[in-house]
Amino acid sequence: MSKSGATRGRVAVIGAGPAGMATALSVHQAGHDVVLLERYKRARAAGNILNLWPPPIKALGLLGVDIDDLGAPCYSEFRNAVGRRRVKIDLSEDVIREYGGGFIGLLRPELYERLLAALPPGVLQVDRGVASFEQDEAGVRLHLADGSVEEADVVIGADGIDSLVRRTLWGESPKREHNLHVFGGFTFADDIDAQAGLCIVSHSRAVQGSWTAIRNKGRNGYQWWVLEAHDGKVEFVGDLHTRATTLGSEFAFPLPQLIAATKPSDVQRWVIRDRKPLAQWSKGRATLVGDAAHPTSPYAAYGAGMATEDGYFLGRRLAGVDLSDYRAVRQALDAFETPRKPHTARQVQQAYTLGQMFHHAPRPLRPVRDLILDRTPFLQKVVGESSPVEILKQIEIIDRTELDFRSVVG
Repeated sequence: MSKSGATRGRVAVIGAGPAGMATALSVHQAGHDVVLLERYKRARAAGNILNLWPPPIKALGLLGVDIDDLGAPCYSEFRNAVGRRRVKIDLSEDVIREYGGGFIGLLRPELYERLLAALPPGVLQVDRGVASFEQDEAGVRLHLADGSVEEADVVIGADGIDSLVRRTLWGESPKREHNLHVFGGFTFADDIDAQAGLCIVSHSRAVQGSWTAIRNKGRNGYQWWVLEAHDGKVEFVGDLHTRATTLGSEFAFPLPQLIAATKPSDVQRWVIRDRKPLAQWSKGRATLVGDAAHPTSPYAAYGAGMATEDGYFLGRRLAGVDLSDYRAVRQALDAFETPRKPHTARQVQQAYTLGQMFHHAPRPLRPVRDLILDRTPFLQKVVGESSPVEILKQIEIIDRTELDFRSVVG
């Protein structure tokens, strides 16, 4: 029982990705019982490479996740293919002192391992897919694929871009094809004299080629990714490493060398899709977090980060709430999503716009676009100045939220 005297409720979270695990941790800290239902036989990382901004790192630490030596702190720049700087991400000295830079570069499996290690025993239940659910003002009933039924006061969909919870609440909605695909990989080769502590996002006329330092389980290395236009409805049948090598060949050192040093088994490909923002996430006793609410292009470098933040904020909003009280639940869920919607929608739309600008501009206009990006402060204002402001804003919101939370739970 919290300082406010609210009774414990029961919360079911569907999906054990970063959004689901962060939500489960925050709800547990809020004093409620929580079950995290994962349809696969284990919680598994869907992908390899990852960057995290300072706000989700701060949230992870507050959730009890071990963030010591989690990733390589990196300073970030946008450049053209030959290395000319277009954008410099300037952060305050306080942020640099606390986090080392605007990003940390890491591998996704280590984030999963640390989240899993922080979960209380018994919270995660694997091989328990949810087939459907129904709700009324009294509660929620989840029908699992194995025929069993779980009851809860609140259900949270952390079940990704193809979310069952989203579909149940709001019906079918089309995915938005970006008509882009990404090849990404990593290497721990120690014979490439690439600068440590750096994240470089580069563009040629039609391709993005980027790399960043990483740290994984105490080892220093590098991750890289190359991105090009590709019809999302057309199957790719080529060799991943070979295609990545071709795309990276037009970029400055060290990108081609990093790709060459990467084992073919450490290269992955994914197609970029999102969905347009929902006007409302919550309905009744159910809400959405992460990609279920706002699937995001990698151009934002913020998908896993926003998912983590969602989980943190949702649990904090449920602190001190009597989950048997339908009106109180509705107020808490609305209070959770109201400040999150404009922030996440902005990141999703900016990522989509950047992808279209860099990869789908008409061929005759590309030289003009690149002249503007090389010779004017346009991109610096759109990315270089807005990103630090958003980082600071989210850190401040987390600080205020934590003070309120501590006043409730003690």
